[in-house]
Amino acid sequence: MKKSLVTAILLIVVIIVLSASILVIFNGINASAKSTATYYTYNIVNTYPHDTSAFTEGLVYSDGFLYESTGLNGASSLRRVDLTTGNVLQEVMLPDQYFGEGIVVVNNTIIQLTWQSNIGFIYNKTTFAVLGNFTYPTQDWGLTFDGKNLIMSDGTDHLYFLNPTTFQQTGQIQVHDGDTPVLNINSLDYINGEVYANIWLTNTIAIINPETGQVKAWIDLTGLPDENNSNPNAVLNGIAYDQQNDRLFVTGKDWPNLYQIKLIPQTNQTT
Repeated sequence: MKKSLVTAILLIVVIIVLSASILVIFNGINASAKSTATYYTYNIVNTYPHDTSAFTEGLVYSDGFLYESTGLNGASSLRRVDLTTGNVLQEVMLPDQYFGEGIVVVNNTIIQLTWQSNIGFIYNKTTFAVLGNFTYPTQDWGLTFDGKNLIMSDGTDHLYFLNPTTFQQTGQIQVHDGDTPVLNINSLDYINGEVYANIWLTNTIAIINPETGQVKAWIDLTGLPDENNSNPNAVLNGIAYDQQNDRLFVTGKDWPNLYQIKLIPQTNQTT
């Protein structure tokens, strides 16, 4: 009888210990799955005119000018744009079969990719003369440069690293917030060691650690005046950064304005 009682007590203790262990493990899994990202909203610092015929797919600020890649077959272009007036100062059109996508300035060249044609073009930065082209295996949605590698998005939850000379892929990362993959990564810019990425069909920009793929922060741009454009394709897209003057610019496809914004930490964050 006593032996049965002791056995029962021991069994209860074992069950309690196992239950506690499972609970700890479960809580640990849940904790690891939670987002650790911080959240920002914004203030508009300046508003500049933007060409409403510019279906913005790539945007870069360099040497006092905006360089813009526009999309759509038959309307794709590479442009040099005056920030203050929005005037197009220089432009080259792509052949009709190409849909322009991400661009980046690398030294004295501009590299422009295309959506589904798997071909990129290399231009002289000053003259826009085509210096060459290259191929890549995926779609392109966005492009930036970290000083060593080209970083490309393809609308999935991955970023791809390319050698800027050979254009061969050298690596890739999966972008995630906690344990959740982040899909529809679009236009990119590399800013102070981090990748800023538009998330297609949303009003958000993800700030990504390019070494781990972890989303470090989210920028909520809900409420920008052009956000409610009646054109369903006129979505937020286009990030540019003026390193010298610490100015962050955003715009969208066919938007009439380009905005300089200041990031404001949200104080009522939820996890």
